[in-house]
Amino acid sequence: MTTPEAPTAPPTRTTPYGADPAQVYDVREPTTHGAETRGATVVVVHGGFWRAAHDRAHAAAQAQGLADRGFHVAVVEYRRVGMPGGGWPGTFDDVTAAIAAVRADPTLPEPTVLLGHSAGGHLVTLAASQPWALGLRGAVSLAGCVDLVRGVELGMGDGAVPDFLGGPPTTDPADPLAAADPAMTTPAVPVVLVHGTADDTVPLEVSRSYAAKVADAASPHAAVRVLELEGGDHSVVIDPASAEYAAVVVELEELTRG
Repeated sequence: MTTPEAPTAPPTRTTPYGADPAQVYDVREPTTHGAETRGATVVVVHGGFWRAAHDRAHAAAQAQGLADRGFHVAVVEYRRVGMPGGGWPGTFDDVTAAIAAVRADPTLPEPTVLLGHSAGGHLVTLAASQPWALGLRGAVSLAGCVDLVRGVELGMGDGAVPDFLGGPPTTDPADPLAAADPAMTTPAVPVVLVHGTADDTVPLEVSRSYAAKVADAASPHAAVRVLELEGGDHSVVIDPASAEYAAVVVELEELTRG
């Protein structure tokens, strides 16, 4: 499995969006100049199966790679399972608040697009289904846990989903836990699902299943598309040196253009 190297530069600043030490986001400004600097912000949400053991440092190289390609970047931290307030719904409440804070940050330009890896893919895809997502250019899920029921069926994350939810996922719309599953929602903005065919951490079938379940309900202005990367594993999509990462940048360029 590819492991991204640590970046050489620290973030430009770290800004709180709440009182908890985990309620912050790191800003990385573009390192390019002139025409190569993009007037767009990418909100990065890291993965780690929603667990406290994994924090935003995991996304630092990924984020620096975007800054080196001209994007303004905000890397969101959030309370996770094993931390007070972490799990459902606190984790998603944090991500919601963080996105609102980034969108209100006067130093970070519009348009804004969401980008999440693994559990972060779940969080940004779920965010893309919320009414407040209107105005975002879209969400890009990288090897995302976007169908919780199917993920559990496939053994994804060694119990991570029920640990996150506090119970098993459900397809019953009347169950409050159904609101945690992107596959039980309808996207309000475009969603691109980037997934490697050799991913044995979050199987490709999870993205395929999500796309199949929401396809009929998705509107033309909130289309859902799966980009399958032949031979790609779980981490290669966040490695700035990889061809798969370059494909992710192309998707971000398309969403933020114009």
